[in-house]
Amino acid sequence: MVIHSSMRKLLYIISLSIVFVLPAKAQTFFTGTEYGISLGGSQYFGDLNDRYGFQTVHPAGGVFTRIHLNPFIAVRIGASYTQVSYDDKLSNNDFNKARNLNFKSDILEAAIFTEFNFFRFYTGEEKSRFTPYLVGGIGLFYYNPYTTYLGRKYYLRTLGTEGQYVGYGDRDYSTFSLCFPVGAGIKYWIAPGVNFGFEISDRLTVTDYMDDVSSTYVGIDKFPSSAGVVNTAGALQDRSLEVGTVALGREGKQRGNSASKDQYMMFTFSLSFQLKTYRCPTYMKQFQIY
Repeated sequence: MVIHSSMRKLLYIISLSIVFVLPAKAQTFFTGTEYGISLGGSQYFGDLNDRYGFQTVHPAGGVFTRIHLNPFIAVRIGASYTQVSYDDKLSNNDFNKARNLNFKSDILEAAIFTEFNFFRFYTGEEKSRFTPYLVGGIGLFYYNPYTTYLGRKYYLRTLGTEGQYVGYGDRDYSTFSLCFPVGAGIKYWIAPGVNFGFEISDRLTVTDYMDDVSSTYVGIDKFPSSAGVVNTAGALQDRSLEVGTVALGREGKQRGNSASKDQYMMFTFSLSFQLKTYRCPTYMKQFQIY
């Protein structure tokens, strides 16, 4: 009789535990904000790489915060670093090979993006595990093209190889420019609160000077030598004599294509995390499926 009473008490306690534990588990959610890192590569397109080759892919990385407005739209704020470069020696175009210019530049970018999911996406919800998405945004980036000449590194804007300091002031440019990322990607939550992604997005810019090449040669006479020492700016504005016998850099001859702006593409993998919460996020109250 005592044993039977004890068993009934034990079953009652277990039943109460189930009643309280299950609802608590059912009300487990994740915050609408996630924090992540991205790693991948980048490629520059512009006056030197005018045929959209992928010979100079550089590592790229960044950090970001993504805020879910609802299961279909998110806003992302991020900062990224990469390097871009190209060399006319890599071109299949005879003029580019004879021009013989090259550059490198570090890129520091801060941008805000809007993501539009094709499908409902919510971490921890089995039916909302995967979605492709489109992305667009606006950003600000720093660049400063440089090259190596006779074993030394020279920043090309400082030298004024486009003639901006010898009568062509309209060609002066800043080392900061706007960019407009546009692209697409995929998202997949690999565990509740842990999201994986892959994205390809091209940065359309408003500058034609990422590579320090835009319009026409201004002529070697604008860069006179001093005491028999070759003017470095003059030597770097026309490097054709390093590979040929005839100088290309006569005044007015095409040096670049000012009709189009430079671009850089980034293709990155991302891993991001959302913290667990026991309160339903505001946007989920509107979109929760019961």
